[in-house]
Amino acid sequence: MIRPSLEDLSLLAAVSRHGSFRRAARDAGISPSSATERIRSVEDRVGVRLLNRTTRSVSLTEAGAALLARLAPALEEITAALEAAGEAGSAVSGTLRINAPPPAAQLVLAPLLAPFLARHPRVVVEIRSESGFADIVREGFDAGVRYGESLAQDMIAVRLGGPQRYVVVASPGLIARVGAPTEPRALLGLPCIRTRFSSGTMLPWEFEREGEVLTIRPEGPVIVGDGQTGLIAAMDGLGFYATFEGWARPAIEAGRLVPVLDDWLPPFEGPFLYYPSRRHMPAPLRAFVDFLKETVRA
Repeated sequence: MIRPSLEDLSLLAAVSRHGSFRRAARDAGISPSSATERIRSVEDRVGVRLLNRTTRSVSLTEAGAALLARLAPALEEITAALEAAGEAGSAVSGTLRINAPPPAAQLVLAPLLAPFLARHPRVVVEIRSESGFADIVREGFDAGVRYGESLAQDMIAVRLGGPQRYVVVASPGLIARVGAPTEPRALLGLPCIRTRFSSGTMLPWEFEREGEVLTIRPEGPVIVGDGQTGLIAAMDGLGFYATFEGWARPAIEAGRLVPVLDDWLPPFEGPFLYYPSRRHMPAPLRAFVDFLKETVRA
């Protein structure tokens, strides 16, 4: 029997991982039709069907799952060894694709780009900033960014930065007109600016002090879909607005916004970079994870 090549077995693993000939072919730099022919050749050589194919999906047969279960560790070791050998003689290069929510992307991730790229100038970092949850494996991202409560249990997580805080702010004019609330429930009688995410969700505002947690759903004349629009509406005196302190700080320092209820808004844990496996990491991702660990320690 003519044995399948290492490249074709790696392609089989990629098709299984992506659930798609097209995505696996893109990663391998070949056409989808070529990928299909190569997998068919593997099946012919092995003498058994390895993939179930429909017009909508691709999945492993029982024989295919058994084969990859034995082959996957060896393939990962071989690929890691080849990558390590290549990296030993050249600088890290390639594209690092990251999916991150806007506050983490703008306030935490963006400031890390300059020092990281100064160290690895041949890496290209592509960031997609969106509020909704993404399947980073299915959508072709190397890593994602989320806050701790949103992390899947099967992901590896690395701290991206330090604690963050929410603030509730309003314009000096609005506070002069309606007064400053002294406790969170007072916001229920005041105009507020709310945020509706792309999923359609409007999260309640949560406050905490000395072990007491209060959750309210304020009302108001404006609903926004992004932080910058909310800040403009707040500076224009349209309502009290809950947002990340990092976004509001320039306007607070300029006197255009005033924070209220600070003693009800303690810091919370900052975001994490997450990815699906410690093994077979792309070189740019491995370099970025190492950079993060060094930066957070410092």
